[in-house]
Amino acid sequence: MNDRFEIPARLRNTSLFLILVGVAALVGGIVCLLMGHNSTDVDKSRFWAVLLHDSVFFLLISAVSIFVQAAVNLAQGSWLVAYRRVPEAIGANVWVFATIAAVVMFAIVFGYRDSHGLNAIYPWVTPGTDKVLLGKKPFLNTGMFVGFTLVTLALWSFFGRKFRAMSIAQESAPKNDTKIYWKVFRLSGLFLLVYALSQMSTSPWYWVMSIQAHWYSTLFSWYTFASAFVSGMSLILLWVVYLKNQGNLELVTKEHMHDLGKFMFAFSIFWTYLWFAQYMLIWYSNQPDETMYFKMRQQGPYSIIFYANFIINFCMPILILMARPSKRNYFTITFMAMVIIFGHWLDYFQMIMPGPLGENWHINWYEIGIFMGFAGILIFAVSRTLTKSSLVPANNLLLKETIVHLS
Repeated sequence: MNDRFEIPARLRNTSLFLILVGVAALVGGIVCLLMGHNSTDVDKSRFWAVLLHDSVFFLLISAVSIFVQAAVNLAQGSWLVAYRRVPEAIGANVWVFATIAAVVMFAIVFGYRDSHGLNAIYPWVTPGTDKVLLGKKPFLNTGMFVGFTLVTLALWSFFGRKFRAMSIAQESAPKNDTKIYWKVFRLSGLFLLVYALSQMSTSPWYWVMSIQAHWYSTLFSWYTFASAFVSGMSLILLWVVYLKNQGNLELVTKEHMHDLGKFMFAFSIFWTYLWFAQYMLIWYSNQPDETMYFKMRQQGPYSIIFYANFIINFCMPILILMARPSKRNYFTITFMAMVIIFGHWLDYFQMIMPGPLGENWHINWYEIGIFMGFAGILIFAVSRTLTKSSLVPANNLLLKETIVHLS
């Protein structure tokens, strides 16, 4: 059984090329700001908003792999065992994106100001005489932002690395020994509590929703979770298919692919439910601040992204992934995984950009270049982690059970 992964030269070169493109885009953005005599406040906001968009997006979709491990561990499920090294490798590298996100967010909060001395990305940092922002100051302040962010990122990074370390330690444990198994079980419950108090509540409020601090939605954290979760499952599937095509993961069958496809399909529908519930309740109530959030997106300059978001993230998954054969076809499921990740990247784009940029949005060399750079970091980091251990979790107590999928 081919249970070791060696990074193909093509994959390594691709990841390095993408990272170089990202670095070139970042340097180009810095040069344009420093050397451009006509640089405006919008240009400065765009520079930071794009970095915030991609760092938060890649952080949240990689953290999904930790959530998936914890949920399956707590449910004592065996369906993930055949390819659990994939979410382990992704989750173990959450610290990379956590570090980048922390640097970007703290630079914005403490360093970024426009020509008027205001923070156009997080307006609550410089509230002035705004009564709404001043009223939210007990929660929306730099101390709380830094505290919640550091604790969240540190705990996510710890659990991501811990789950992988304990899974590898199980390989050398005595046969049928359950000590590590039950320790992971207890840690999984603890992580789900941490995840519920961060991803399901405070983190999206601070990192994304506070960009337009006059607006709020009680569904927002669930909405961002659904968007991240379906993207994270698509990311796992892409790695599983790639490793399968390299001759690894021999225990993985079409049954496993079908399971991943069902998650992609089901949570696309769940995301749509939350999307519509948030939109419909706010639009129906016709409240000025809340409704303006959607007016700019649906009827303003972001309308093309608003409707593309609905088509890509709902219409395509429900029409293509509903049929059983499509979820068992490697080409179809891979194509849809890439579509879903791009669609929810657009979803986060339209969550973040209207606040700092207003009507002046762009998707050109800078946005695409930074996205490619983050994708390159992800590929490079995860592929390196995958090489450091067997792809088959030998001595896992549920390994025999997962082989049922082979029949």
